[in-house]
Amino acid sequence: MNKFKAIVMKAKDNVATVTEDIEAGSDIPIQVNGETVRLQVTDRIPFGHKVALRDISRDERIIKYGEVIGIATTDIMAGQHTHVHNLVGCRGRGDLAGK
Repeated sequence: MNKFKAIVMKAKDNVATVTEDIEAGSDIPIQVNGETVRLQVTDRIPFGHKVALRDISRDERIIKYGEVIGIATTDIMAGQHTHVHNLVGCRGRGDLAGK
């Protein structure tokens, strides 16, 4: 059984992917760049969804697996569920090409 509750692939990631359902208020261990850090989760996060590792400002890039996967549509606090309600995907969108 793995003690870590989320996957972070690259040190520059600002979100992690949870490996099981996480309840709001949970304090979860995450391995980042070979070190264990703890994150206080503020929202319920379903398996496979993302959680913010740090505060992310509106219009800031969302980085997962070392790649930009979207742009924050609102300020996102560390520990918040990060999904379609607070980010817009940017893959394949020519209108976001210089952002």
